[in-house]
Amino acid sequence: MNCFGTLYRTTIFGESHGIEIGAVIDGCPAGIPLCEDDFIPDLDRRRSGTRGTTPRKESDLPAIVSGVFNGFTTGAPITVLFKNENVLSNDYKNLITHPRPGHADFVAQVKYKGFTDYRGGGHFSGRITLGVVASGVIAKKILEKENINIQASILNIGGENDKNRFSEIIEDALRNRNSIGGTIECKASGIPIGLGEPFFNSVESLISHAIFAIPAVRGIEFGDGFKAAFQKGSEHNDLIADRNGKTVTNHAGGINGGITNGNDIIFRIAVKPTSSISSPQMTFNTETQKIEELVIKGRHDACIALRVPVIVEAMTALVLADLSLIHKK
Repeated sequence: MNCFGTLYRTTIFGESHGIEIGAVIDGCPAGIPLCEDDFIPDLDRRRSGTRGTTPRKESDLPAIVSGVFNGFTTGAPITVLFKNENVLSNDYKNLITHPRPGHADFVAQVKYKGFTDYRGGGHFSGRITLGVVASGVIAKKILEKENINIQASILNIGGENDKNRFSEIIEDALRNRNSIGGTIECKASGIPIGLGEPFFNSVESLISHAIFAIPAVRGIEFGDGFKAAFQKGSEHNDLIADRNGKTVTNHAGGINGGITNGNDIIFRIAVKPTSSISSPQMTFNTETQKIEELVIKGRHDACIALRVPVIVEAMTALVLADLSLIHKK
């Protein structure tokens, strides 16, 4: 399904090389100021252009076609559209019978019985996250009223933690016609106590659900994460310091029993290397029924992690805006 959320509900649509892509946002409260320019800062953060990102250039100018009147949300569904302007669809024809390893090409062709749009990865493309970022902008506006702030940043690229060496690592990947992954940390501050439910609708479950919808995400951990497996209870437990639930440490990442405890929500995600690389690869050709060399054409990111932080913020905002609206019911 392409819908996410309970009260604040986002539907994404479109294909990488289709006419348009976008999102429909239902459940946004009326009276929130909103115009096309509000989307630009986050859309620019997602846009390609820096070294190591795809050479594909798109204006990514949003068009609000419903749900906003006289500069304010009306309470009706909001539709935001983006045109695809710079496509080279012929670069992908060979992938019908010679699918990329690590990509969705093969499973998409099987699941949808050969009818999937293969151009640029179709609906499986990371380009579809444009609609997610648009919805995230609106969700952030809802959260601003609650003094909730979300920020995500890159911790490492290609295993390198020194930000001064990121450019060098990226250049090395480009020179070798390869790709690299990275780790991103997200922090949500100003969180009230009591968002979320135990078990299936725990805050970790909902955020993880949203985060794993981002193409290329391979792992997530909250607070100390996997390091907690090597700690003692006396080391991992967060001492409660006052009646407001403030803790001396935040090993739990702001969540206990699936419910926010009033401290910052902190989590990290692992982003894999981009599947499409320029180096020749040996992989199965469904037409010849043989393992053959595949040379991938097209324009792709050497390090997709560079463009992911704003998408992580958006996904987190979708979850927290939804939980905030549920909490008020």
